[in-house]
Formats: sequence, structure tokens, C-alpha cells
Amino acid sequence: MLKIAFDPIYVHPVPLNHRFPMSKYELIPEQLLYEGLIKPENLFSPKPVDEKTILLTHDAKYWRQLHDLTLPEQEQRRTGFVLSERLVERERRIGMGTVEGCRYAFEYGVAFNVAGGTHHAGTNWGEGFCLLNDQAMATNYLLNNNLADSILIIDLDVHQGNGTAQIFENEPRVFTFSMHGANNFPFRKEKSDLDIALPDGIGDEEYLKLLYDTLPALIGQQKPDFMFYLSGVDVLATDKLGKLALTRDGCKERDRFVFSQCIANKIPVQVSMGGGYSPQIKDIVEAHCNTFRVANELYF
Repeated sequence: MLKIAFDPIYVHPVPLNHRFPMSKYELIPEQLLYEGLIKPENLFSPKPVDEKTILLTHDAKYWRQLHDLTLPEQEQRRTGFVLSERLVERERRIGMGTVEGCRYAFEYGVAFNVAGGTHHAGTNWGEGFCLLNDQAMATNYLLNNNLADSILIIDLDVHQGNGTAQIFENEPRVFTFSMHGANNFPFRKEKSDLDIALPDGIGDEEYLKLLYDTLPALIGQQKPDFMFYLSGVDVLATDKLGKLALTRDGCKERDRFVFSQCIANKIPVQVSMGGGYSPQIKDIVEAHCNTFRVANELYF
């Protein structure tokens, strides 16, 4: 069964500049329900992740400042959000959606979080609309509970997963792979275990060849028993923040290849949706829905 973490509170963050379309979190499940691809029982609403799980990843002082709404103003500006109790709860629910998604991935092979992909949050900082790193928290949850011994994080958002790279820089059980725009935010990059920095304007053929040449070898070398996939659609040519030039079909083929590698190697995968900032919301929603469509086709 395709299981998707979704909660209405995902829909209401408040960006400082009010520029970014956040309604995709509501529109994606609505579209999938309309198509009949999923039913209401495919959706689950996570509770807030507990403090113990947060502290496996994030610094106690930083978490306390989030919890108490005392994060300094400069640090709040860095996140891009107006800090509020509702926003912190939203981030905690996103985190728990990814943790619970891991359990469903073990059962069904794949599971989704309609939000998530908060990969700019580091051990003691928030940045780029990310406060708590959902896939990092879930990774540490799996390791701490002896549910996985070797984890591969595949980050194909247009932006480098700098927070994820920093969190796991000294953790040999976790391999971080980020393929991103070289000239995109964050402008101060961290060092992933493998970074592929892409030139502006790269299209489907060159992008996919790099992925085809890299991912199978990486899986063969690392032999992960669990994978996380950040499937941002800000790689599209239509994206107003990205600088790459993938078509919607190219993005869909990217997803197909990642899932086919997971299936071929019998590795469960949790998927967080990541970024997407095309001016037309339909471009964002359609590209994200393609990720679900491909997974449903291959797994179910």
C-alpha cells in the first residue's frame, strides 16, 4: 500500500517575504485522490516528533530556542520564516511523518512525506525554510533503534543538502550524496560524502547520464540497507529559483531510475518531496505527482 504522510498544518507556514507557493502540500494529495491513484486510507497524519528523537540530531540549545520561540532575530531571518508555535509544530509533524514513513517503507518498499526535505537545517541552525531536518532525524532514529546499519541519502533537490551533509560529516554509517546546482543556494556549501555540482542550464540528457553513471556504483559500494530520497522538482527549467533546465519528463525519468535501483537492490526507501518554485503551481504539482505515479506503477 502506498503510504503518504500528510497533515493540514503542513499548509500554513508564513514565509517572511510571502513569495513562495506553499499550497502544493494540499494540492498534491487532492490531485492524487481525484485521479483515484490513492484513497483516504493511503494518507496518514503524523503527530509531532518527540524531543528525544529531535535531540538525536539537533543541538539541545537550538531546539530549546525553537521550542520556547526565543531564536534570535538574526537566526529567524536566516530560516526565512516568522517563528511561531504553529510553525514549530508543523516542523515536528513533518519530522514524524518521515520517521513513520520509514516503518511503512520497511513494510511496502516505499513511503512518502508530502512535505519534508528540510535538508538545510543543520545540527544547531535553521536555514532556507528548514528548521528541523526530517530525513536526518529519521536516519538517526533508524540507527539508534538498530533498524539499519548502513544508510544512503540521495538528495536530488536543486539545492545542496548542506544541513544533512554537516550533520553526518563524522558518521560512517551514513553516506550523503547530493547532486545540485553549483550556483544555487546555499552559497556556502558543506561537504557531502559525494557532491556533484552541476553547471547552469544542464538538461535531461546530461543530468540523467550523470545519475545513471553514479547511483548504481554508489549503491554497490555502500550496500545500504535503507535509503532516503529527496525528490525536489526545483530542477525544472520552469523553476524561478533553480538554474537547471530539466523537463517534466526528465524529472519523471530521474524518479523512475532511483526507484528502479531501490527495487533491484531490495532496499526500502523513504521519499520527502523537497523544493519546487515554478511560477505556475500546476507545474510544481504535476511534477511532484509524477513521483507518486511512478512509485505506484513500479511498486504496486
